[in-house]
Amino acid sequence: MDINCKHCNNLLEQKVKFCSQCGQSVVKTVTNTKIKNVNIIISFYIAMLVFMVIVYFIDLNFPFNLEADLIVETGFACIVLGFASLNFKPVLRLYNIKQLNLKLIGFAVLTPIITSFFVYFFIEYANYLFSDVEAANYYESYQYLDYPLFWSILFIAILPPIIEELAFRGVLFNQLLKVTNQKLTIIATAFLFALIHFSIFSFLWIFPFGLLLGYLRYKYNTLWLGIIIHFLHNFIILMLDYYSFYSF
Repeated sequence: MDINCKHCNNLLEQKVKFCSQCGQSVVKTVTNTKIKNVNIIISFYIAMLVFMVIVYFIDLNFPFNLEADLIVETGFACIVLGFASLNFKPVLRLYNIKQLNLKLIGFAVLTPIITSFFVYFFIEYANYLFSDVEAANYYESYQYLDYPLFWSILFIAILPPIIEELAFRGVLFNQLLKVTNQKLTIIATAFLFALIHFSIFSFLWIFPFGLLLGYLRYKYNTLWLGIIIHFLHNFIILMLDYYSFYSF
């Protein structure tokens, strides 16, 4: 990680103890920078936990409510964009399409076909074994609205990949890389990503799914692969629910 000397603004490497231009000690600057990064990470985690609690109570008190869904998505987006603005340029660089090629795009298209079908039938089988309740049908949950397919695609397939990838593989990932190694960064972001989905069954597949997305984010330094995989995964599951709803 590169830093700037707070005395003369000279660009320095982290391991340097004294500025080569003005001779001042930069150890304190490095320590302060780490503390700032840790504070941002802690604040992000707290914000996500508070948001999760708020969403839980909104779901309990305002089920099947379009305005509530819009407020939740807007609130989540505002939190993520607020944290992204604290370190905007590194986040913006993650949207560079130069990292992509046909091989990676092909991988990003084929992978969610495998993951979505596996997850869909795994959850169905898990509910059959351990619960008398059928797995939730995402398409059916929007039947109270006009144009349920439009709203379900928006809230299930489009918004989550855009906002969640920016949040976990963008904002949080960047901050964690400044204070720890890539392995712990991938694990920590995948864990919180799985935690916000409020389901033990879902955790079993969302956590490894998050590990995959985190690995791709680190290896190729782009959010586009995660967004494509995340979108197609959610979209295919939604289409399976759509087919199931009108087949029975």
